[in-house]
Amino acid sequence: MPLINELKPQESIKGIYLCKFKQQLKNKNGKDYYTIRLQDRTGMLEGKVWSIHSGIGAFEVDDIIQVEGETLLYQENLQLNITKIQKVEAGYDLKEFLPHTKKDVNQLEERLMQFIDQVQNGYLKKLLETIFYDEAIFEAFCQHSGGKTVHHAYLNGLLEHTVTVTEIGVDLAKRYEHVTMDYVIAGCLLHDIGKLKELIAFPKNDYSDEGQLLGHLIIGTEMIHDVAREIEGFPEEIERILKHILIAHHGEYEYGSPKRPKCMEAMIVHLADYSDSRLKMMEEMLDNSHDEPYAGYHKILTRNIRKVSL
Repeated sequence: MPLINELKPQESIKGIYLCKFKQQLKNKNGKDYYTIRLQDRTGMLEGKVWSIHSGIGAFEVDDIIQVEGETLLYQENLQLNITKIQKVEAGYDLKEFLPHTKKDVNQLEERLMQFIDQVQNGYLKKLLETIFYDEAIFEAFCQHSGGKTVHHAYLNGLLEHTVTVTEIGVDLAKRYEHVTMDYVIAGCLLHDIGKLKELIAFPKNDYSDEGQLLGHLIIGTEMIHDVAREIEGFPEEIERILKHILIAHHGEYEYGSPKRPKCMEAMIVHLADYSDSRLKMMEEMLDNSHDEPYAGYHKILTRNIRKVSL
């Protein structure tokens, strides 16, 4: 399949892409045409369907489609004039059409399971196993994004972010007294579990109604409560502390936390999450920068990001 970032003008192509935008318009003669936006893992491409005929099959936004057409330059931007479209129902890998983690997914999955094995408390371990050993939940978790746009907003992003946060949290926990490691591990592994319901899965990756109204802190806390109720004898104290860690992991009221961290474990989970999210924002901006020293102004971090090298 021709990759978008490798296309050149005046090429006849036949490829499979993700449709990220579709709009039906009329030209000056009143004839209908489509303007669409195609995506693969390397970028985006504007497309035009000037003639809607039997070779243009039915398709919608977020469908995988096979297109045929010819590339050209229009106002110095590459464009594809499309003559055929067919919706692709199966036999594709989303990784071909979406940005995804640069890390080895199998290693990330193995690392997550190793953290679960390190938990000593039987109730916390059972809760983690009930969630992550569920095949449907685990598959969704490993595919899911870590956010809509802010950081880790790509395929496998939630898995990558969770493993990194847990590694940071465990390292911090080892450096201080009065820390219960099991709570740190469980809190780190579960801190963003609510994103499974907050965000609709790829290729859409947009907020669900539940996500808009409740958010992943509340959703995750409800999930913990529901699973804990299924485990016979699950102590209320353990459930209470774990739920506090989840609802406090954004750290401050202005960042959306209903409560601020009130125990060492909650503070560690918050700081681990904060560290990875902020550093990832900078890393992603630097990834998309050119040779200039400054990558640009980051709206969330509210500062210009500087590239440094020796």
